[in-house]
Amino acid sequence: MAANQPGLGEQALSKAAEIGLSSQLDEVEELEVDIRTNPLKVIQGELDSVDIKGKGMVMQEDLRTEELEMHIDSISIDPLRAAFGDIQLKHPTEAETRVVLTEQDLDRAFNSNFIRDKLQNLNVHINNQPTTVDVQKVEFRLPGEGKFSLNATVGLREGGETKQTAFTAIPRVKEGGNRISLEDVEYAEGKEVSPELTNALLDKSSELLDLRNFELEGMSLRLKKLDVQNGKLTLQAEAYVEQFPSS
Repeated sequence: MAANQPGLGEQALSKAAEIGLSSQLDEVEELEVDIRTNPLKVIQGELDSVDIKGKGMVMQEDLRTEELEMHIDSISIDPLRAAFGDIQLKHPTEAETRVVLTEQDLDRAFNSNFIRDKLQNLNVHINNQPTTVDVQKVEFRLPGEGKFSLNATVGLREGGETKQTAFTAIPRVKEGGNRISLEDVEYAEGKEVSPELTNALLDKSSELLDLRNFELEGMSLRLKKLDVQNGKLTLQAEAYVEQFPSS
């Protein structure tokens, strides 16, 4: 067997971990777990490393990730459970995590029933008059230059009129590393409809990008860095792993 090829024990543990992870996802296009160790270390309750790579993973609330990667070094496990393909950590461990979201992923999530339902029956002021509006559609874009772009179509309950609001904002890591806040709002010309409506859209953006939406069972994430490029958002996070997902 080639030195870089996993042994049968490693393959069995990797497959068990894949099944556990898959059970937590609504959809997944590709998922690979690569556990590296050797039989003696398993008996001693040690794993050298675990690498998780996923593509097209749909998490909770219809939130899809284009890519998810996680790397964990030097793990202590229960050797008796490992003999039956069950990975139980003796001690919590840390992992480096990378999540890639595309413009299409975020646009889809913004127009999901979960988010859309929260953008109905909003009480706002338009032209200094109190008005009730429903957000009918949101176009979410990543135009580059480190910015998010939102273009929303809203319907006014009174009179059935529709209006467009469009603005860009810069995402920043919020204190504590759990959420992303959108700051430095700039409106497209003539598209500043209502400050309350803008705040509602900004709040839902932050809610959608709450790192807890990307957490799997037994794992918590803390955002370290974000990179906004044309059409793609990459999140670099530190994961605190207390247990491996089980099926």
